[in-house]
Amino acid sequence: MKFLSFRIDTRESYGLLVEDGVIDLGRRLGSSVPDLRALLAASASGRAAEIAAHASADYALAQVRLLKPIPNPGTFICVGVNYRDRNEEYKDGSDLPLYPSLFFRTPGSLVAHGEPIVRPPESDQLDYEGEIALIIGRTARRIPEARAMEFVAGFSCVNEGTIRDWLRHGKFNVTPGKNFERSGAFGPWLVTPDEVGESALSVTTRVNGERRQHDSTERLMFSFPNLIKYISTFCELHPGDVIATGTPTGAGARFDPPRYLRPGDVVEVEVPRVGLLRNEVIAE
Repeated sequence: MKFLSFRIDTRESYGLLVEDGVIDLGRRLGSSVPDLRALLAASASGRAAEIAAHASADYALAQVRLLKPIPNPGTFICVGVNYRDRNEEYKDGSDLPLYPSLFFRTPGSLVAHGEPIVRPPESDQLDYEGEIALIIGRTARRIPEARAMEFVAGFSCVNEGTIRDWLRHGKFNVTPGKNFERSGAFGPWLVTPDEVGESALSVTTRVNGERRQHDSTERLMFSFPNLIKYISTFCELHPGDVIATGTPTGAGARFDPPRYLRPGDVVEVEVPRVGLLRNEVIAE
């Protein structure tokens, strides 16, 4: 199933994407399940499937404005340096990491599919980072690696946009460069694991149609189950929390000279069997 959050006229809701459009689950389930995060917390995806089996679409996809799949995630955790060649991009002679590098993003630093990504006036070093997102479906702590994928409600795409020259203002502090308002994107929807399947996923990033990044999850240093195990050791995970699992080589900062995003550029992050996240860049 493909779950999405959307706005129709002045009303925000959520629903299921079906062949001929969008089924409005928010209107059918009412205030007891007000949004997609609440649907996950209530373990109500079965109710959604029953509705989809008997309902026709309420709107064409073109009629609605997509919101972020989880507009209000409780925790948004990002993983750095996770594809095998990424460590070499730093050219610092360091060994491969023993543990994942982690940081947090604020919900306001990400926009939805189709919304503009914003380059701030403080920097011209806005960069792209295409990633696969895991969306958590159940509350848990210290999740065993062998059971980790049982706690994943679905997958989505992320452009983990970065303001490069704001990453090193402090000695060990990437937070400012990763959290400028509306500097990244998340979407277009949540795809459930049964639809994605168990085979490896690939992620591709294009800028103005030119492929800049491409890799497969077969080459992750820290697998999805390993990340969930590690993160849940120190952080209780809840329905609607998001883990962005790392970006491949080929970000704009790694070119010589760097190729940062400019107003008018269009960035696409595509994960087959999951979706395509597309955003244009504007200046603030």
